Amino acid sequence: MQPLRLLREICSIPTAPFLEGRVIDYVQRFVARRPALKLRRDAAGNLLIELRGRRPALPRWVFAAHMDHPGFVSRRMLDSRTLEADFRGSVRAEFVRGAAVRFFADDRQIAGRIIHVESEPDAPWARRARIRVSREVPADCIGMFDQGEGRIRGRRFHCRVCDNLAGVAAALAMLQRLGRAAVDATIAVLLTRAEEEGFIGALAACQRPRLLRRSDRLIVIEASAAQPYAPLGAGPIIRVGDRTSIFNSSLTWFLSQQAQSLAARRKGFLWQRALMGGGTCEATVYDLYGYRAASVCVALGNYHNMDVRRRRIGAEFVDVDEWLGMVELFVAIARAAAEYRPDHSPLRRRLEERFERLRHLL
Repeated sequence: MQPLRLLREICSIPTAPFLEGRVIDYVQRFVARRPALKLRRDAAGNLLIELRGRRPALPRWVFAAHMDHPGFVSRRMLDSRTLEADFRGSVRAEFVRGAAVRFFADDRQIAGRIIHVESEPDAPWARRARIRVSREVPADCIGMFDQGEGRIRGRRFHCRVCDNLAGVAAALAMLQRLGRAAVDATIAVLLTRAEEEGFIGALAACQRPRLLRRSDRLIVIEASAAQPYAPLGAGPIIRVGDRTSIFNSSLTWFLSQQAQSLAARRKGFLWQRALMGGGTCEATVYDLYGYRAASVCVALGNYHNMDVRRRRIGAEFVDVDEWLGMVELFVAIARAAAEYRPDHSPLRRRLEERFERLRHLL
């Protein structure tokens, strides 16, 4: 399967915090078709896909992404055409008012439009809405902003969801590229639930670690709000930190070295290195619980469907070449994983060699 087909298919799956079942079903089918992959699930519903390496004694490398996106969950019909729904995730209420939405009830899709929205007390985030719908919507159905399924326009990929199903797609595309030819270190993909409601799946994975090991090297995948210093199209981003914390230094340096090496080997490969302060990602959670964590992301347009320029809901979008470059970087990292030294010894050795050459000038 071509990587861009994976991107289109996965980002077109309806999802919302705590209602990731359709994404889980897709992942299960993906793994079932590939005998080299093994799938496990913890009590919280997080998934771990594992590709066993040739040297199982080496620490495992875990690429992590979350399976949810801000969205609605239907509560009850107030009358034959008016639905009350909760909103999960962080989207400003001012953007939600009047927006078109689509609910997914089994194999049916039900269109609607927001007629009233309530926000959190003392906060701008939408929390409950009344929606005029075309027909009755059962309780506990996913509702998403009606911004269409995945499509490519020029060099940009647009969809109602990129954050973070584009990260899920990148992780699966990496596993597909690695195929049956195992690399030295075991490579795993951790897919978590309910990140948009406060990292609930990641917290469960840390507090009751049935899938994670203390020796794991965690690479968190994200689609992070584009910044003036980290724009769309300039290449995948080594994310040195987020709004809340700075990530592991030696692991981040190793990722940067792999990106630099890839750029030297492959003409046209672009990459960036930046602190992406538009939000907080799961790397902060893993760091808080004592795991060695770093992050790679792509720049995201219309973060959480908020088209800031037009002050309305819009499709999220990412740069196609940047996303493909992120997949390529993941493959390079997986193949070089055995070379990583957590004590920073390669960098220290480089600096000490320079010191020995020049110390006589002190």
